[in-house]
Amino acid sequence: MTEFSGLGLIEPLLRAVAEEGYQTATPIQAGAIPVLLEGRDVLGLAQTGTGKTAAFTLPILQRLFQNKKRVQAKAPRTLILTPTRELALQIGESFRTYGRHLPIRRTVIHGGVGQSPQVAALARGTDVLVATPGRLLDLMAQKQCVLDQVEIFVLDEADRMLDMGFIRDVRKVVAVLPKQRQTLLFSATMPEAVVELAHSILTDAERIEVAPQSTTVERIAQRVLFVDRADKRRLLADLLQEGAMERTIVFARTKHGADRIADHLKKAGVPADAIHGDKSQSARVRALESFRSGDLKALVATDIAARGIDIDGITHVINFDLPNEPESYVHRIGRTARAGTDGSAVSFCDAEEVAYLKAIEKTIRQPVPADHDHPYHASVVAAIHASSAKPPKPAPKQPRPGRGQPQQQPGGGKPQGQRAQAPKAQSAKPQAPQGARVAGATGDQPLKAKVSANQQNRHNRRPAPHGGQPGGNKRSAA
Repeated sequence: MTEFSGLGLIEPLLRAVAEEGYQTATPIQAGAIPVLLEGRDVLGLAQTGTGKTAAFTLPILQRLFQNKKRVQAKAPRTLILTPTRELALQIGESFRTYGRHLPIRRTVIHGGVGQSPQVAALARGTDVLVATPGRLLDLMAQKQCVLDQVEIFVLDEADRMLDMGFIRDVRKVVAVLPKQRQTLLFSATMPEAVVELAHSILTDAERIEVAPQSTTVERIAQRVLFVDRADKRRLLADLLQEGAMERTIVFARTKHGADRIADHLKKAGVPADAIHGDKSQSARVRALESFRSGDLKALVATDIAARGIDIDGITHVINFDLPNEPESYVHRIGRTARAGTDGSAVSFCDAEEVAYLKAIEKTIRQPVPADHDHPYHASVVAAIHASSAKPPKPAPKQPRPGRGQPQQQPGGGKPQGQRAQAPKAQSAKPQAPQGARVAGATGDQPLKAKVSANQQNRHNRRPAPHGGQPGGNKRSAA
């Protein structure tokens, strides 16, 4: 394990890290911080919970401090682009926490709130700007923000940018950035569009890959409950009324579905709230704070809204609706089993979701154990899953008599001189949705990894998620 004191960080940063109770760096921090301090571009492949925010926050603070410049109005020196409001706020908080002993100004801008305070902050000048794409482009169009002084550009959660349809906005932002800059791109997965984007914005980048998603999956106790769709909400309420589920995220496929689930739980006496893109920013912040403080037992979320949630102590994840993309399943259940702890993930599967479950099992390379011991067990759905939807073997086709073919024998027997052969049964095993990859697999990417052997050895250890450290009493920055 690598101590922060050995990564080349200056004393004010080491002091701030120590004040947060951290001494040992996670693999992504140990790999990225020295490279970023050298001014190199970095492609970081790491999922949420590996400490990647501190991996770029600390070296950025140090470089800005060591290369002192007077900030100009409306012209940030560092731009961090992130897909969600929640993640933007968390990154801004990270800069506040680790930069408390440095004279570095930071500003966070995002939609869902009035722009006047954000415009005023930009006018005063800022070293670090954390932004979501939509609000940034709006302020750029109003000439309230210019990017010609950006020295460091960070694109965080690049794959989620793609999922949310922000790649075109990202390219608009990149087009006006200075050519001479340091660029960091972080992503949990590398779909083709992200690979193309990485090639277009990175120069001689160091690729640092840690925390394959399958490793996270192995630390989580998973189970699937087969249930008819009509019984799902009653089953959920029963589970959440158990004492073991103390702090739970429930995933729904749609915003409307999330609201209906939260309403049902409230009526059943379970403290719950929903979070999704249609909620106002104040409502989202209020729900997150209530969940973080323990006032809410369950937070019902859609995939996009939950991507920015980074809360320790989540004991359970429940997939009320199975995702149709296997990689989303891995992202979802990764909300638990953080800080080196174990976690539990429960998935509901109805008849229409069996194919999704099979695709998930193929992606994580292991079956999800089935729990039949609940009052709403749907044996028909379980049977469909167990059979893998294999069709019965077809009856052998009888050859038609014709030139050069032996005549069929009376009574349906096989032709003389030929042995009947049963055709091979073909499996109708459901396939993963088109484009799905094994979670964490990046071997098809042309960008070559340049991590040293020592770094690789560190990466092979189980990484500490955001805000914690596996084993012992020391914690790692997140």
